[in-house]
Amino acid sequence: MAKRPGRASGAQAAARGKEISDLAGGADHAVRIDMSTLAATGGYLLRRAQLAFFEDFIKSFAPLGLRPAQFSVLAIVEKNPGLKQSEIAHTLGIQRTNFVAMMDELESRGLAVREPSQSDRRSYAVALTNEGRALMRRAMTILAEHEARMLRRLTPDDQTEMMRLLVLLTGE
Repeated sequence: MAKRPGRASGAQAAARGKEISDLAGGADHAVRIDMSTLAATGGYLLRRAQLAFFEDFIKSFAPLGLRPAQFSVLAIVEKNPGLKQSEIAHTLGIQRTNFVAMMDELESRGLAVREPSQSDRRSYAVALTNEGRALMRRAMTILAEHEARMLRRLTPDDQTEMMRLLVLLTGE
């Protein structure tokens, strides 16, 4: 990726960590905190980026009453109707008990239904209702706005590279 003027290299960003200030001991007492170790740590930076994304996501999706995990479930079900609950939970890394509670809520809101699986009567297959599909149409518009807002500091090439690197890191 070509270096552009005004962009900090990884080393420069880490050095900048020394300049980061934070409030400690109360809002009226600013303390300079050396963040250089954390600012040079991929896991820390990924977590901070995730927190920023989730904060904006939660605000953006509040009018729909959707949290990130609920949206993820609905997105999977929308593209894969009839998957078993266990398959969805496993794919998203959600514990079974947490998933069942989430499905109870989605079902009580009329967004999804559970029906006996055709292949295994002991399991339930999940599908969106008409209300769930309508909610997902609205959610996709909000998602596009959220992604654009969160990625606005990156060029299209940077966005593509970031996604490539994140997929590489996740091993998918």
